[in-house]
Amino acid sequence: MKIAFYGSSLVSAYWNGAATYYRGLLRALAGKGYKITFYEPDVYDRQKNRDIDPPAWCKVVVYDGTIDALKKVTADAALADVVVKASGVGFEDNLLMREVLGHARPHALKVFWDVDAPATLAELRAAPDHPMHQALRELDLVLTYGGGDPVVSAYRDLGAAKCIPIYNALDPQTHHPVRPDPRFQADLGFLGNRLPDREARVEHFFLEPASRLLQNSFLLGGSGWHDKPMSPNVKYIGHVSTRDHNAFNVTPKAVLNISRASMAENGFSPATRVFEAAGAGACLITDYWEGIERFLRPDEEVLVARDSRDVTDIMAGLDRRRAAAIGERALARVLAEHTYDHRAREADAIFKAYAASRKEAAE
Repeated sequence: MKIAFYGSSLVSAYWNGAATYYRGLLRALAGKGYKITFYEPDVYDRQKNRDIDPPAWCKVVVYDGTIDALKKVTADAALADVVVKASGVGFEDNLLMREVLGHARPHALKVFWDVDAPATLAELRAAPDHPMHQALRELDLVLTYGGGDPVVSAYRDLGAAKCIPIYNALDPQTHHPVRPDPRFQADLGFLGNRLPDREARVEHFFLEPASRLLQNSFLLGGSGWHDKPMSPNVKYIGHVSTRDHNAFNVTPKAVLNISRASMAENGFSPATRVFEAAGAGACLITDYWEGIERFLRPDEEVLVARDSRDVTDIMAGLDRRRAAAIGERALARVLAEHTYDHRAREADAIFKAYAASRKEAAE
């Protein structure tokens, strides 16, 4: 089957947290024989900050950030068996959805793939006249990269015919153990852009423990933190290219995952960072969110902190030997159960079941 996928960016992770998810899942689907074209707008300087070249397993079409260009590429939806409009594309999202639905063939599977369900649902609840309310009635399926039963129920209440989570996962070709890099030497590292929905939690889970543990070294990576007050034992290194993420994960004694507030509240929303770190064999400390045990076993494969004091206590008692053992167990778990090959099997089964039901109905 042919997939036309309209998303934020496949070739650039610059201000684009969904890049890892797109790459891992679509590569795995391509391995199952799907012919995929990914359409992305040239906005937010992403094309100036590419971190991969267009891959052999997917055709990438970059279009100008103009209405005319958008309408031209959405006409290609008529050529696909599966048509996907992702959330957060970043340029005229509502018009993009309208055009994609307008061009898709009647028997094509029409999918909204939500990579930030808490934000989307909050927006829809606040705006009864939002164009997505109508789109949900025309779509065949909503797929999300997290959220569990709360998100599924919320989408069904809003009129979606069906909603199924396809969770984040590990792409072993991209995230894997490497040798430590002295540039990233620290006791605890955190990598994440400065976002309104995350900043207060970064203060609480990372900067506050750093201010208490002045004898320890802390490493902060990500965009936007340059003017943030922080204790002298925090080293800020700015944006970290995806090619350096493995080294960033394995070099510190431990790395920290801090969910955005909306993700933590919904639960069942493991960030890509969780699987990136586990895939590199890192010792991961994560803030608590409901459902963590579905992916990694607390205290054995991941360390869980409910507040800043927990982070402080964990770091005060964590030695390199225990950290390494936790990282090894996390790596084994995600390779066994949580790779994008596992997720692609789920998506493939969904797509084939839909195609079979349409064929049966036509007969």
